[in-house]
Amino acid sequence: MLGSGFKADRLKINLRLAMNRLKLLEKKKTEIAQKARKEIADYLSSKKFDRARIRVEHIIQEDNLVEAMEILEMFCDLLLARFGLIQCMKQVDPGLSEAISSLIWAAPRLMEVTELKTVASQLSNKYSKEYGSLCRTNEIKTVSERLMKKLNTAAPPRILVEKYLIEIAKQYNVQFEPDLTALAEVPPEDNHDKKTGGPGNGGFGCPYPQNSELDDPVGVYEPCAFLQPPPRPHISPSIPDIPPAYDMVS
Repeated sequence: MLGSGFKADRLKINLRLAMNRLKLLEKKKTEIAQKARKEIADYLSSKKFDRARIRVEHIIQEDNLVEAMEILEMFCDLLLARFGLIQCMKQVDPGLSEAISSLIWAAPRLMEVTELKTVASQLSNKYSKEYGSLCRTNEIKTVSERLMKKLNTAAPPRILVEKYLIEIAKQYNVQFEPDLTALAEVPPEDNHDKKTGGPGNGGFGCPYPQNSELDDPVGVYEPCAFLQPPPRPHISPSIPDIPPAYDMVS
């Protein structure tokens, strides 16, 4: 057993802490990457093209990491915004399945954000250890494809390296002749943007949850006193409080 079970307060606190750490890391890595671009421009001006390409690969990986952190920050924000659903439902809400599974999947792959480990542990305690295991290996098939792509450690395609070098040379006014054979390569497709029409088409700027059907059951609810409306005083009205529903009129 991990911990002593699900603790809502601990999950909420660590979601907020994770967001704060992600923001700090995004800012720090962006500043470092900007300084590295100046170093790459110096390599280009010195005709050290191979050295520049090696450094650009690192910059691309860091840029991808920053984008992955932004996605995770968005998922944390989404869980906080819909925290009442997490507390009241025994099953995973379909609208949160991608965010929840992605946070669990990313926790062991992003050790810099230590709070994600606690978030993943609490979510596994809430929805079962078996569910957590399926998320960590993505056997559940709901982890964000865009997130997995951004955290992929494979070497970037040559065409992307050349495009980075072209932009850096242009930014620092350095002469550079790109590798035309690399530019002729077909760039990899971003399946996420093709599926959703671009990032941010889901609710709250979140990609649509994967493998969800509108007719699926939304889960089992438990009574939540803090979500109930206050009792109304008994008054005998002369007309009904609520007009008849359409299905009552036939």
